[in-house]
Amino acid sequence: MLTSPFMQTGFWQALADNRLIGEGSRWPMTRLEADGHAMPVFLRHDHRGEYVFDQGWAQAAQRAGLDYYPRWVTSVPFSPVQGPRVWPAEGKSYSDAILALAPVLREHQIASHASNWHLLFADDTTRAGFLEHLQLPLIQRLDCQFFWEDQDYGEFDGFLAALTAKRRKSIRSERAKVIAQGIQCRWLEGSQIDASHWSFFYQCYAMTYRVRGQQPYLSLGFFQQLGQTQPESLALCLAESDTGAVAAALFFKDDTTLYGRYWGSLAEVDCLHFEVCYYQGIEYALRHGLSGFDPGTQGEHKLIRGFAPRLSCSLHYVQHEGLREAIAAYCVRENEHVKRYAEAAREALPFKQLA
Repeated sequence: MLTSPFMQTGFWQALADNRLIGEGSRWPMTRLEADGHAMPVFLRHDHRGEYVFDQGWAQAAQRAGLDYYPRWVTSVPFSPVQGPRVWPAEGKSYSDAILALAPVLREHQIASHASNWHLLFADDTTRAGFLEHLQLPLIQRLDCQFFWEDQDYGEFDGFLAALTAKRRKSIRSERAKVIAQGIQCRWLEGSQIDASHWSFFYQCYAMTYRVRGQQPYLSLGFFQQLGQTQPESLALCLAESDTGAVAAALFFKDDTTLYGRYWGSLAEVDCLHFEVCYYQGIEYALRHGLSGFDPGTQGEHKLIRGFAPRLSCSLHYVQHEGLREAIAAYCVRENEHVKRYAEAAREALPFKQLA
């Protein structure tokens, strides 16, 4: 049975070995431990790679003459995906781990004199455990992501049959455009991904950042190491023309869910992003009996392609009482807006029964 691919030892070892976390990186990490349980906390001086944006809170603190940095963060670096955020001792549950780790975290937070702590993209069990046991005033902040679920579709045509005629026609048209441009997609499972595939994929991945004038978060060595240490968690989709590959997307998976994480293209091909990152992923999930597909954070364009809104929640401890009260009041208002947005988005889904 596969656990969350983002909490496996191989994932974190690859981050550390390639100096993406730990000493000398922008993600220096402390490993908190209790009774064989463990959890990561990172001392952050910025927000890069977190995907829960509290820069406005930092600016408010600065205007008030308060220190907002450094701040402690518990998350999976560079991965806005919901899941556990602790490592239980062998034979123990996540609830056991949180119960043991909560007082250690509280003491660490108080002793460190850092101004705040943030728990990002945690699953319900982790979030509920810390709300109950941390004994600090925590602020809950909602966000909205988009998630695809199999409703016994059987195959891709079964999924299309559940959509309105307009959306069904649109998706078929988008897929036909890719084929008309001479592009075919091919999947490689973890151990089938060789050095040349990783090199090409990384060119694509890095291009996604460089066209925006940014450096990629992750390194080629990180991906190559993952391919060696946890290949069972990986699948690579290549988009190829007669002259060679033009785009690639790397997916993670566990026993129930496919996770679309990293993508890039070296050519401008109409509708190629939708094909490689969404439609190919849905087909893969159906073919392999996976019940869910998380295509990555943000993007309303996912909605009209059958990805339903799903709320995520982060927890925040802010030490300064006045700032904490102001942020809490803001989050109450923001959370209501996010809930209304998710409800409206759900009504806009392209399924027949919701039309």
